[in-house]
Amino acid sequence: MDHDEFFMRFLLSQQHVSPHAAAYNRRQFLRRAFQLGIGASALAFLAACGSSDNTPTAASGGSSSGGTSSSGTTSSSSASPAANAATPAPLNLPEVTSIPDNLKGKGEVRVVSYGGAFQDAQRKAYFEPFQKLSGIKVIDSEGPDTAKVKAMVDTKNVEWDIGEFDRGDVINLEKKGDYWEEIDYSLVDTANIDQAFQYKYSLDMLPYAQIYAYRTDVFKDTKPSGWADFWDTKKFPGPRTMPGGTGGILPDLESATIASGVALDKVYPIDINKAYDSLSKVKGDVVKWWDAGAIPAQMLNDKEAVLATAWNGRIAAIQATAAPVEIAWDQGQLLKDAWAVPKGAPNKENAMKFIAFITMAIPQARLSMLIPYGFVNNKSADLIPADVLKTLPTAPDIKSKLLIHDSQWWADNRDQVLEKWNSWILG
Repeated sequence: MDHDEFFMRFLLSQQHVSPHAAAYNRRQFLRRAFQLGIGASALAFLAACGSSDNTPTAASGGSSSGGTSSSGTTSSSSASPAANAATPAPLNLPEVTSIPDNLKGKGEVRVVSYGGAFQDAQRKAYFEPFQKLSGIKVIDSEGPDTAKVKAMVDTKNVEWDIGEFDRGDVINLEKKGDYWEEIDYSLVDTANIDQAFQYKYSLDMLPYAQIYAYRTDVFKDTKPSGWADFWDTKKFPGPRTMPGGTGGILPDLESATIASGVALDKVYPIDINKAYDSLSKVKGDVVKWWDAGAIPAQMLNDKEAVLATAWNGRIAAIQATAAPVEIAWDQGQLLKDAWAVPKGAPNKENAMKFIAFITMAIPQARLSMLIPYGFVNNKSADLIPADVLKTLPTAPDIKSKLLIHDSQWWADNRDQVLEKWNSWILG
């Protein structure tokens, strides 16, 4: 598979707010493809794919015949236009040949995730192996939404057994009432999963990094590293782009705090006023406060910015097209998506088994080999080829440089931060 096709396939998953999804619609993406000079074969691939919908499908469990969706139609991940879409090159994924007896069962588990090529990768990495080895049928759909979880639980009509959410969203809904089941950690490989990834009502499953990247054709000799360099507009001049406080995006108060000289282990609790004072020092060189994850990678690629705060997977996508861009990992921020089980899920026991299986070392490694995001099981690092591992935010030598995002602090202070943003940005 060439770089064009990989890039197209990777970005086909980008249709939601999650960091592995983009703000491009189909028409915008076609226009962007032409701007990037992406080949005709890749555009033909996109045209064949169409846009994703929210139809639930059953994991094929490795069967070529596929499964049956909740609507009664036949589906198969191998038949999907974006099947295996996230794989940049032929990879020998580590095989899951067995699972503990306590993860086996019967019946089904209904899973909701973010769709597109990302969810195709999830099917290949762990939905299908889980179904095959556990005896539990996986029925997956797209579009996780905590507002829907609240409505389902309130009406006692819970349709999802498990969903992928940001931990902060789990915490925010928790504040409104009893909406989540406690995670059954007796089933989980907790010995190899950092405590920072474990929460009472969710278990992290997809770490990703918010870092900054820079144009290597602009900074050829001295390369920036750390937030003090990002803030140093004399040593590293040029337009920048950073996350703003709109569109569901949060301003990066962590980087502002670190740039002011605060050590990583002293960042939280963030002094909000001092963080905004720090942001003011670089404000004049920020040409775009982005509100969608696709924007910083696009601006770097088009040289509209020479330094950009971004999510690592977005930068990996433009690096795959040979864009002259590198990631400055040092002092970046490690964020996480998590699995959570709505209160009253009809297949709660199976959902807990599903969580335990997916956070085992091999399933985690399989997904990281298909999509450039991290893993929560430390043993996964031993299973991933070195050339892939060095690009992942949870590679041991990279993870040690990163700040762990404090979801609880943001859940408690989000409103105050955004209120301050609304006045600061106009000042």
